[in-house]
Amino acid sequence: MIKTVYINGRFLSQQITGVQRYAIELVKALDALLEAGDLSAAGMEFVLVTTQDIKTELRLSRIKTVKIGKRSGHAWEQLELPRFAKNGLLINLCNSAPLFKKQQILTIHDAAVFLPSNTYSKAYVLWYKLMYKRLRRTLRKVITVSEFSKRELMKYCGFRENSIAVIYEGKEHILGVGKNDAVLEKFKLKKGNYVLAVSSMSPNKNFKTIANAIELMGDIDFEIVIAGGANPKVFKDADFEFSPKVKYIGYISDEELKTLFENAGCFIYPSFYEGFGLPPLEAMACGCPVIVSNAASIPEVCGDAVVYCDPYSVKDVAEKVVMLMNDENLKQSLKEKGRVRAESFSWYTTALESFHVCQEVLKHENRSYS
Repeated sequence: MIKTVYINGRFLSQQITGVQRYAIELVKALDALLEAGDLSAAGMEFVLVTTQDIKTELRLSRIKTVKIGKRSGHAWEQLELPRFAKNGLLINLCNSAPLFKKQQILTIHDAAVFLPSNTYSKAYVLWYKLMYKRLRRTLRKVITVSEFSKRELMKYCGFRENSIAVIYEGKEHILGVGKNDAVLEKFKLKKGNYVLAVSSMSPNKNFKTIANAIELMGDIDFEIVIAGGANPKVFKDADFEFSPKVKYIGYISDEELKTLFENAGCFIYPSFYEGFGLPPLEAMACGCPVIVSNAASIPEVCGDAVVYCDPYSVKDVAEKVVMLMNDENLKQSLKEKGRVRAESFSWYTTALESFHVCQEVLKHENRSYS
């Protein structure tokens, strides 16, 4: 008897940020492994279930894609998706899942909604707290992306240790795209003469410290470039203004991002809180020297291939940036170490280990791990 594993494809209707990137690359890698015959998938089939209004199309060979329903967003996920997937295992890759579907797996990337901060709106926080409280009783397995996040989910959500599988993210997506050298001319950037920061305007990303650190750097001869988007419906406290020395260039394409990584003097990521921290891994894979905070999951991902800073110290951030931008030998050493470190992370490993979790759940369909 063929057992069907449905993949919640709601992420294809959303703008691509870190969570959606994870889902896209996992599905693509899983499809490639199935096509190559590298998985023992006898008796299993995978079906990607999406809304009608998807923004991203995936070209898949072995995973069937099905568009269903008339709704979108939470309504589609809570009402139409579980009805369609009622006779199979459902795997959800982006933090949320149907409340009343029993046979399912959920990837929770971090526990940020449980922190005592004002990062998210009250409605957003309340929804996720209620959802996880309900799902804790019904999920067959939780996947998360770091040992740090596993500890956080045990602490804040009450999941037992054996209910959570840790599966790291990968880096091949950034290596597989082309380059767009025109981005340097577009924003008037000189190769090797700018510090790059990439992410959303969430307070957890700590870009305010970057802006404040610039004032302590004195008469610098390099620029600070921040790329990324903001979501004002979710993040409330993102109204600060940057110094004139900062260039905020907004949302950029993957090709532009790769070019910026490869030509930056360094990449800085002083985040307070991460479940994984994909941008530093992308930067290391592209041979960009990296400065990161010594907080949350970041040391787990970056190892000894980066320079660490104290995200709570504007002075320390400023000193680390100036030090690295003026030390060519250290830059070269970090480029080499970063590439080696990045090789430890692969989307194919992510897909393979996620496949094994699905296999294990299907073997014990009547067992609850929560």
